[in-house]
Amino acid sequence: MLKLSFLLTLLSSASFGSWHDEAKSSGVGIYPPACTSIECPVFDVLQLGNGYEIRRYNSSVWMSTSSIQDISLVDATRTGFLRLFDYIQGKNSYEEKIEMTAPVITEVSPSDGPFCESSFTVSFYVPKENQANPPPAKGLHVQRWKPTYVAVRQFSGFVTDSNVGEEAAALQASLADTIWAAAIEKSRPDSTTVYTVAQYNSPFEFDNRVNEIWMQFYMEDELLVM
Repeated sequence: MLKLSFLLTLLSSASFGSWHDEAKSSGVGIYPPACTSIECPVFDVLQLGNGYEIRRYNSSVWMSTSSIQDISLVDATRTGFLRLFDYIQGKNSYEEKIEMTAPVITEVSPSDGPFCESSFTVSFYVPKENQANPPPAKGLHVQRWKPTYVAVRQFSGFVTDSNVGEEAAALQASLADTIWAAAIEKSRPDSTTVYTVAQYNSPFEFDNRVNEIWMQFYMEDELLVM
């Protein structure tokens, strides 16, 4: 298990880090280094576009907080992560410890104004060995994702309240006039979540950090003609 002090820094708002120039300029194409050492959800890359990547995630299971109301994504993510850290340390109905995974994701439903509270849901990917029967816990709930399509933009450094909005806007702009943009808009009536922030790295990795903005959507597989 990773120590709490180590993991909390993951949610720091410091802005350090860089990666290869090509990936930095395109916003796509880096396989998160954390996923070589800890378990991550499995996905296939369908397309590498100009400033975006399209993935198809297999069915997956997530343990999620209830909606957190806050002005700050960084603060809300920290609040949610503390609840999830307690959960994987054994504060659940089975008193079972669970291995850390990546990424920690924060689903964002933005407010109507800059000084209004937004809604955030923070989630932990449940390891495969626990997915059939995830330990329940007070204040947390299970999300079972069917195969899901995600438009992704990657960015370096640490997540901050200012850069996530900029990166989400850049992803949306890069998707303009694509079939993916239409699919995202069509899928949104089923969810108030506008985008999701995925964080992978340990806090002591200052180079080649990978964070992601996700915009989820649903399509029939037979409609995907590349």
